[in-house]
Amino acid sequence: MTTVSPPPPRVTVIGIGADGWDGLGPVGREALRTAEVVIGGRRHLGLLPPECEGERVPWPSPLRPAVPGLFAAHTGRRVCVLASGDPMFFGIGRTLAELLGAERLRVLPHPSSVSLACARLGWALEETEVVSLVGRPSATLTRELYPGRRLLVLSAGADTPAEVAGLLGERGFGPSRMRVLEQLGSERERCVEGTAEEWPHPPGDPLNVIAVDCVPADGARRLSLTPGLPDTAYDHDGQLTKRHVRAATLAVLAPAPGELLWDVGGGSGSIAVEWTRAHRTCRAVSVERDPVRAERVRRNAAALGVPGVTVVTGAAPGALAGLPTPDAVFIGGGLTAPGVLEACWSALPPGGRIVANTVTLESEGLLADWYRRHGGDLVRLAVSHATPVGTFTGWRQAMPVTQWAATKPLDSQGPGAYAADPAGSVEAAQGETR
Repeated sequence: MTTVSPPPPRVTVIGIGADGWDGLGPVGREALRTAEVVIGGRRHLGLLPPECEGERVPWPSPLRPAVPGLFAAHTGRRVCVLASGDPMFFGIGRTLAELLGAERLRVLPHPSSVSLACARLGWALEETEVVSLVGRPSATLTRELYPGRRLLVLSAGADTPAEVAGLLGERGFGPSRMRVLEQLGSERERCVEGTAEEWPHPPGDPLNVIAVDCVPADGARRLSLTPGLPDTAYDHDGQLTKRHVRAATLAVLAPAPGELLWDVGGGSGSIAVEWTRAHRTCRAVSVERDPVRAERVRRNAAALGVPGVTVVTGAAPGALAGLPTPDAVFIGGGLTAPGVLEACWSALPPGGRIVANTVTLESEGLLADWYRRHGGDLVRLAVSHATPVGTFTGWRQAMPVTQWAATKPLDSQGPGAYAADPAGSVEAAQGETR
């Protein structure tokens, strides 16, 4: 007879607000009263009354790597987890679902700080953009700055409002109205306000949400989310995929939510930046052999609101080893280096896209050969600009760009030697490469 082990007990994840025990429903209270172990942040654990007699375990740091061992140590016991507001909204619920399995969780949400803030402000939740700066650089906010937008910023602490005010001023949105809502739902709730350019308030309560009504200053630069930003949006030394060619290139690369791009020969990083701006879940790795240009890619990414672009300093194909499997690859430089095209094609999974641009005859011949072998599209892009000719106007043509684009057949082999970890993280690959 085969003995089947019973499934591990479910973990009850309970959202709790700044109103603490008083704000919990009867189901959450009963779960906490009967729990043998309660895991949470020290602030959350401190909100529990003495009648909750279970062992109180604060989260270790770093948290994510410790989660499997932490729950394994309490196997067989009734475990509750305390989380801020709605555990599944920028909360610990997602991490637990990924590491323990969603089927092991019973989630009891509380109104999130975003729901409470919108209730106080009279804002429609579905029309409000939410940006978390918890564990993220403030430059993340830049991508969302457009006239008339309403933003709710999840704060990392007491200093975040001043940082946000400073960034708004730097990005040309100094006149924007800011309201900082502290301790939402508690007896100590309060709201302070001002404009970003004249933010008058010292650091307050670390538990805060920042509401921003975006108002541009005169002459503020407007940047579209559509590919093809002005060339002047980038700091560059001439190594830049120009605006009209860049727009055509991104159209063929066709970014979709959650996808990862390899930008090989990053130059100024414009392709990686605009791929990542296409959707907040898009990711990109820019591979650039020149350290000065690699640092420039980082600056451009931060300035344009996508500081999460990963930059790997090194020459392809060697620098590609260990990177997570891409959904698409763009090659903007180094085409004639031995093995670059082979490595990129090998790394692509079936259905993955590759796009390569060149202006030289040598690389053009190479792309023509790959076009014969793998099909796809081989096109020449030519752009002319009107320029003065004496007292008249004429056309000045930029160097034509030859572009090869192809999709890897669905019946082809999977990732090759240059995609060592299909499920790996960009951050881990970056560390290994360096």
